[in-house]
Amino acid sequence: MKKKKLFPVLISLAVAGLFALVAYLGLLRRFDRWLEDALFQRPSLISGDVVVIGIDERALEELGPYSTWTRDNMAMALEALNADPAKKPAVVAIDTLYSGPSTPEADAHLVKAAADLGNVVTAGLGIFGTDYVRKEDGNYQIDSYALLGYEESYEALKNVTTVGHINAMQDTDGVMRHAVLYADLPEGRRVYSMAAEASRLFLARSGRELVLPPTDARGHFYVSFSGGPGDFYDGVSIADLIAGTVPADYYADKIVFIGPYAGGLQDAVYTPVDRSRQMYGVEYQANVVEALLSEDFPREVSDALQAVLLFVLCFVCLLLFLRLGVRPGGAVFAGVTILGILINYLLYRGGFITHPLWLPLSLFLLYAGSVAVHYFRSSAEKRRVQNMFQRYVDPDIVRELLREGTESLGLQGRLCDIAVLFVDIRGFTTMSERMDPETVVSILNEYLGMTSDVIHRHKGTLDKFVGDCTMAFWGAPLPLEDPCYLACQTALDIQAGAREISKRLEETIGESIHCGVGVNFGPAVVGNIGAESRMDFTAIGDTVNTAARLEANAPKEMVYISRSVADALGDRARTTSLGGTVKLKGKAEGFEVLTLDSLEGYQGYWKES
Repeated sequence: MKKKKLFPVLISLAVAGLFALVAYLGLLRRFDRWLEDALFQRPSLISGDVVVIGIDERALEELGPYSTWTRDNMAMALEALNADPAKKPAVVAIDTLYSGPSTPEADAHLVKAAADLGNVVTAGLGIFGTDYVRKEDGNYQIDSYALLGYEESYEALKNVTTVGHINAMQDTDGVMRHAVLYADLPEGRRVYSMAAEASRLFLARSGRELVLPPTDARGHFYVSFSGGPGDFYDGVSIADLIAGTVPADYYADKIVFIGPYAGGLQDAVYTPVDRSRQMYGVEYQANVVEALLSEDFPREVSDALQAVLLFVLCFVCLLLFLRLGVRPGGAVFAGVTILGILINYLLYRGGFITHPLWLPLSLFLLYAGSVAVHYFRSSAEKRRVQNMFQRYVDPDIVRELLREGTESLGLQGRLCDIAVLFVDIRGFTTMSERMDPETVVSILNEYLGMTSDVIHRHKGTLDKFVGDCTMAFWGAPLPLEDPCYLACQTALDIQAGAREISKRLEETIGESIHCGVGVNFGPAVVGNIGAESRMDFTAIGDTVNTAARLEANAPKEMVYISRSVADALGDRARTTSLGGTVKLKGKAEGFEVLTLDSLEGYQGYWKES
């Protein structure tokens, strides 16, 4: 018994540990990220502090292919932004790299325009890759995120601008969910991102300081997107800016991002806010700025902590699924799943990012598995019940048992009121000594087959054969409306059947058989009784013993019943009371025994000739 109780616990521990390990190792990461994006990343109202001016298709048509552009184009754009000093931008961020010298005139032109405008952020770019790092003990370890090189604005431009790196790292599924806040250069200098520097300069104008988001060990942080593709771009082209057709009110006192906004320039990424369309790099930068300015910094909860919580929930829920039925387990599954999704959403609203797929998917698989277990358990139990009871009761009752369900049977034992019948052949031992064994077995099989058929026909449960004795009862495993009447019908039918068999035996071998029957009614314990290797569904108790005593004392072709049976039959039976003249072993003086003479409504199955 202890092993049976411990087995589900061990299975639940093992399965819960497996699910937690699979989740922790990231095997669900791709699908988890999809659900995370759908739940957490929704476009919201943008502040209007950031605008995008695109190097778009129209600019490429009017100013020529980008590969032929000189730095004079960007210088003229900056000059246009500075045309009205009273309405110039708060910050201008140029999302394109000017790392090496070009022509002296163009370089000088861009430096002067940037210096005159002020608060210009230019780009730096780190080159990351795999490298071997020497440890203190002299050994080497692989660093898959090593800074192999770094480029930034040429010296003259760098001196008049603020440099911010434009590195961005996609997740393993190719979606940009994180920003790189800083890059640490080999010489010890830390370079912050273009978005961070633009935000810092913008806030400094009003005397505020930039609050930096929490990052992981590599300087990455989760970005809460405010806008989707196109939300920061109003169709304003750098060509319009250079031509002087953009009103100064459009960009006055705002952060202006200038950068590629054409497919051919290959600066577009997929983001969680819209997985069907790519977002250009300048709009991604604008989203990062919005997050920094609003201090919207969701923190990603530790995978280890979430894995531990997943393990505990999976363990508890699987135990419940296995111990409860399919419907209660389904209610637990639905409730915990809905609650888990709600908690994930509330945590996000509170600034914490969790894995929304881990719990629902795990619980779905666990519940589906438990349903399969319950199905196989039920099938096995039904087969066991069918194999057990088809020996005892009529097949129609077996089917009824299976419809009722095995839980209500009380196979481990229950107390109930039953009618018990015993029937025995009088003088069969003496008669068998006069016949050969084959004849004895043939007669016994025919007789026992008859008693079995009659018992089943009247919805009785065949308990056992002991030699030429048959025991049956009514009222278990399923309750019956009138167990005493059915038992007495059976008794009369068995007597009639025995007379039919006796007539044939007298004609063939000159022998006859006669039965005595006893019927009692009362409480008894019914259930599977026996040893671990051999168990029988049977009834025990004083009611059973008394029925056996009645049968033992009944003369041939007589049916003895107790007062409890006679009372249950009432006016439907004609009986003759023998009072206390029949002494039953183990019963007190005065126990009343009656003979069953006839039964109202009884027509008889056997047609006597």
